[in-house]
Amino acid sequence: MRGRLLLLPVLVFASASILAQSETATPAVAPRAPTFTIADVHPSPWIVYRNMSGGTLHGDRYTLRQATLLDLISNAWSLDRKTIQGGPSWLTFDRFEIVAQAPRGTSPATLKLMLRSLLIQRFGLVTHNGIAPMPVWMLTAVKPKLVEVPSGTPECAPTTPSASSTPMYAAACHSMPMDEFAPILQLFPGNYLDNQPVEDATGLKGKYDFEFQWSPRAELARAGSDGVSIFDALAKLGLRLDLKTDLRPGLIVDKVSETPTPNAPGIEKALPPEPPVQFEVAVIKPARPGEETVTAIGGEGLWVLANTVKELIQLAWNLNIDDDEAVAGLPSWAASDRYDMKAKAPTDELVRSVTGHREVEDEQARQMLQALLIERFGMEAHIEERPVTAYNLELAGLKVDPKLKVADPAERTECGQGPSPGQKETRSVAPALDREFHCQNITLSEFGGELSDYASDYVRSPVLDDTGLKGRYDITLSFSDPDSAEPGAGDSPSAGSAPNAPSDPSGAMSLYDAVRRQLGLRLEKVRRPGAVLVIDHINRQPSDN
Repeated sequence: MRGRLLLLPVLVFASASILAQSETATPAVAPRAPTFTIADVHPSPWIVYRNMSGGTLHGDRYTLRQATLLDLISNAWSLDRKTIQGGPSWLTFDRFEIVAQAPRGTSPATLKLMLRSLLIQRFGLVTHNGIAPMPVWMLTAVKPKLVEVPSGTPECAPTTPSASSTPMYAAACHSMPMDEFAPILQLFPGNYLDNQPVEDATGLKGKYDFEFQWSPRAELARAGSDGVSIFDALAKLGLRLDLKTDLRPGLIVDKVSETPTPNAPGIEKALPPEPPVQFEVAVIKPARPGEETVTAIGGEGLWVLANTVKELIQLAWNLNIDDDEAVAGLPSWAASDRYDMKAKAPTDELVRSVTGHREVEDEQARQMLQALLIERFGMEAHIEERPVTAYNLELAGLKVDPKLKVADPAERTECGQGPSPGQKETRSVAPALDREFHCQNITLSEFGGELSDYASDYVRSPVLDDTGLKGRYDITLSFSDPDSAEPGAGDSPSAGSAPNAPSDPSGAMSLYDAVRRQLGLRLEKVRRPGAVLVIDHINRQPSDN
């Protein structure tokens, strides 16, 4: 298993502007709002890891990749996604790419206005400022155990956790008012609050010093009695978090089209692909024996320790690290020889991030890593369609009714880690089922695409729906890591998948069994064409630094 580096991000505080609480529809952009010179808008291609990237200007080129309409609206109006309400169900599901041209030196604020104009002109977006019921975490004080201080600059920063047998995060806060501490709680790592906003209802008006530590949510079940949830950590400070529904100001989506207007004729010539960018400085050397594996991309470039060439290729081309069929033609040494690598991006490729630091975008860094591998290892490669392992979603049997909950058609189509909102985590009562995700208002065809994201170590390409069921459903699925399920669970749906097969003594359950037992469906293994990166040539020794 690859080494992982857990980093607590530097927490930056800024006052959020509150939307006007008008209930009257108003124009989203002034009549003469700035616009892009030209823009290519199209659906995003399918990739394994679908996260929005971009949103900055490189020269005269502006790009946003793998962005939902909710992402685009959030970016254009600088709003938390949770404060954007209304709109069609697909707002959080369909993904788009934008490649546009703007004058060099255009400010980030003006780029956001240009994006607003694009959404209005190309997607027919109509919005208004209003008030709507939204989920919110309320921070209250029970018996606060905080040290009040007279003054100081508010700050929360990561610290080293005290000795523990399990992974932990820790933070120390100084001169921190509760009305500033509450909204940054959702930024703390651990995936506890599902990005829901946090409001201060403590009634505390001073500034305080305090420290606390907690377990990552994914490690909580494994940690047992040593685990500390974020809720337990706050309780030790005399604070409490409860999920409530509250009326909050937000941006209400009245109308938007799922199909953008066509691109201008000749868009390919007007916006040709940009030339590849290379790292400014790159040092490659053999790793020391026994060195821990570290992989960090972004920041000012790339920093890896003890990575194989295979792992670097998977990182550069954004491939599923669990899918050995995604790359063909690699020699055996590419999966055994390990290298340290440090590379710095050109200064003019660094952009100002939300933290205020100048750093290179992940996608740019990946493209630079591709160029580096091609140059230093003499790598030659191409992508072609080849038969790969895939799955179809089928009915489990004629006598087995699917166990699917019909969805509320008004709900947005979206998926997320953990149980459905308001539901108890399965792993709290069945620790062996340490993986869980939910989808709401989703078709089985859409659900098949999500399986390759939330269970990429079991299925490595989109799952095709062959059930014949046309409804929309709410689905929650709990299963175990392949390492803890039955042998071969990550490779085959056949083992232990009979309807009445006994459960693993540990309580572990493979994805295949979970789909059959919890949903009344079946994953059938097939072979079908898929994109494969074929290595035509690669040198074992990199060229000199």
